[in-house]
Amino acid sequence: MIVPHTPATPATPTTPARTVRKAVVPAAGLGTRFLPATKATPKEMLPVVDKPAIQYVVEEAAAAGLDDVLMITGRHKRAIEDHFDNAFELEQALAAKGDTVRLDAVRDPARLANIHHIRQGEPLGLGHAVLCARRHVGDEPFAVLLGDDLIDPRETLLGEMLDVRERYAGTVVALMEVAPEQTHLYGCAAVEPTGEDGVVKVTGLVEKPAREEAPSNYAVIGRYVLDPGVFDALERTEPGRGGEIQLTDALQELAADGTVHGVVFDGLRYDTGDKADYLRTVVRLACDRPDLGPEFLSWLKEFVATAETDGRRLAA
Repeated sequence: MIVPHTPATPATPTTPARTVRKAVVPAAGLGTRFLPATKATPKEMLPVVDKPAIQYVVEEAAAAGLDDVLMITGRHKRAIEDHFDNAFELEQALAAKGDTVRLDAVRDPARLANIHHIRQGEPLGLGHAVLCARRHVGDEPFAVLLGDDLIDPRETLLGEMLDVRERYAGTVVALMEVAPEQTHLYGCAAVEPTGEDGVVKVTGLVEKPAREEAPSNYAVIGRYVLDPGVFDALERTEPGRGGEIQLTDALQELAADGTVHGVVFDGLRYDTGDKADYLRTVVRLACDRPDLGPEFLSWLKEFVATAETDGRRLAA
């Protein structure tokens, strides 16, 4: 679906925009698609090169100026809390060796932001996880970042969404065009042009629609800047698909009031919730590293060139 461009008109916020300071990172999922690796290790702690996936997410929030991060965790997620805490014995051992590079790497997670943790208790869906943040967030707008979606550090998606929130108030979601046969994997949005390139008004949302029922091929990806009014909407939201409280259903209520906008993203995004995409993510980010990329890329080229001749078969 192509959104036509129309002349720009002034934004008419319904409520005063407020500066966003807080981010919420839902991290209570069971990670069943990565069993048995996630039997004892949180899926968010699976390494992407040499950092856990969730650290990239917190770094993204911090880079956008969000200095207060609340993680919604669950049972068996203690490793996440430990990762973003100080590790006195390890730090002491590295300092004694004079290993300042690794010492900084170990200290960095705890220095990214003021990080808080609460437990969801029951895995009742993304909407319920967001609702768990109500007391911490209060009446402020806030960002939600899903750990399955890694946005390349060179992209400025979250910053752009925060800017849109300042101009329009209300709620802002990240949208990406997907192939029609993939709409059943996402929440999909009905949209109207705003007159501003890359920004649309969201008039409706459907959670994981069949191809023929999708309002468009604009899929909601894992970045949101939410108005605190979403909490009241979530309180009214009945369990939907999968018996869970869906954030998409609450956003549909807000969209009906004309207070939801979307930022259309066409940059680099890595879906680490899928095994094949997880592997591609590791390869891509490793190739981008100046300390690993040249040697690894050289090996990768040689591997691809010789894979057919030495008995291994590459997937098409």
